Amino acid sequence: MSGTVIDALAWWARTKPDFVAIDFDGDELTYGDLNTWADGVAADLISVGVTAGDRVSILGSNSLEWCAAALGAFKVGAIVAPFNQRMVARELGVLVGDCEPKVVFYDETTKDRLDEVHSVQPTFAVRSLDDEVRQLRRGGHPPSPVRAPDLDEATAIVYTSGTTSAPKGVVFTHGTIAGVMHDFHLVEGVEPGGPRQLMVLPLFGAPGLIWGICRIVLHGGTLLLQPGFDPRRALEVLATKRVTTLIAVPLLLERMAAEPGFAAADLRSIATAHVGGARVPAELLKTWHAKGVVLRQLYGQTEIGGTATVMPREEALQSPEKCGWGSVFTKIRVVDENDVDVPAGTPGQILLRGPGMMPGYWRNGVATEAALKGGWLHTGDIGVLDERGYLTFVERQKDMIISGGLNIAPMEIEMVLQDMPGVAEVAVFGVSDPKFGETPAALINAGASVSTDAVVDWCNQRLADFKVPRYVVFTEEPLPRLASGKIAKRELRDTYADIPERHPKVR
Repeated sequence: MSGTVIDALAWWARTKPDFVAIDFDGDELTYGDLNTWADGVAADLISVGVTAGDRVSILGSNSLEWCAAALGAFKVGAIVAPFNQRMVARELGVLVGDCEPKVVFYDETTKDRLDEVHSVQPTFAVRSLDDEVRQLRRGGHPPSPVRAPDLDEATAIVYTSGTTSAPKGVVFTHGTIAGVMHDFHLVEGVEPGGPRQLMVLPLFGAPGLIWGICRIVLHGGTLLLQPGFDPRRALEVLATKRVTTLIAVPLLLERMAAEPGFAAADLRSIATAHVGGARVPAELLKTWHAKGVVLRQLYGQTEIGGTATVMPREEALQSPEKCGWGSVFTKIRVVDENDVDVPAGTPGQILLRGPGMMPGYWRNGVATEAALKGGWLHTGDIGVLDERGYLTFVERQKDMIISGGLNIAPMEIEMVLQDMPGVAEVAVFGVSDPKFGETPAALINAGASVSTDAVVDWCNQRLADFKVPRYVVFTEEPLPRLASGKIAKRELRDTYADIPERHPKVR
């Protein structure tokens, strides 16, 4: 048994060759044509010496060429190690040094930065997505030689976003990809004909490569791929392309809901709407539910395959803050500092184990040993299990503010401020304080009607005193975000570390 994405691609190309596999903003590619195109890419990679186990990196914006390059590399048995197309040359150089790719695919938007890296590290061949790969779409290509890899062979390296440290390469095997999809769909089910999934997030991360390309190909569905996120266009695709599956972060859902066409949009085809990366404001849940779409919290990390648990449909509205209780084969624990399970209702570190769990980080044994201690993934996140075993995500352990010996979860304060009229975006983080060690600071992007006094009053009514921010800083600029859509907390903590020197306390 091989159980690979390429097995599935070959099956669908044989059984329904004219079925659309990827719709890239109106440019439709069938399974038959996608399989043939990937054969052409595989032949090109073989011609420059790529063999099984070599790394192949992709550096570019979402495109059909990106997808064909990834699947072509899979056919050769190479390990796909994509890079964030927003990285500067210095950051790219670090990743090139880490995974040592044999070939790097690029597009015109990234060429200059890759050239800069290549001039210093000329250890890899380059291939243009816009030229070489695009040309391979034309005409037929002989089938690639059939491989029967072991399920434990690595097939992808997905670099973490690096919110708390330098990026680490999470290794995916054929088995972990197939395993996490099988486990997930035992609970969620698969729509007849496969899912029709909107994808506006970048392909280089786990949501794009694993839960976009791999998931759709494994289940014979259609990926409705966008070049990036445009809220008007994304809403139009949801309403007109019969999207059945939506995975997003709250920010994207908020921006779509703010579009003038949202009220009239027909969203009845959406059967599954999963939300991760941040808690969902109550008002956003109500807004989408009024359109017949139940937003359901999920929880996971790249290291567990991307998704570990999601709230059941029938209970999502009653307990929107909860993330479910695992799945058939994925288990959850919440433990203290000694890895001892804590009682229900007690915060602790979330541990996970399941078929999507990584075998380790790429060439990083020390980090692997720490993350997988005792055979469980130590997430570094704080959560609470209730009496029924349902998980509530509280906060990233590394983001916790310790003020006067009390633990403060920034996300709790953010959720309160997100519900304040006039507030567009907010990030809360700890800054130094001579009395308490640390104290909360709130960085807010808001309208002119929002004042410092109003923020403090709002928080005083909704939070214990020690949680109310002692610094409130307003900015007219959107808060910086990672490619995943999450606010770049690490960047903000570094940029605003001197808040106590530049701003007065507000209380």
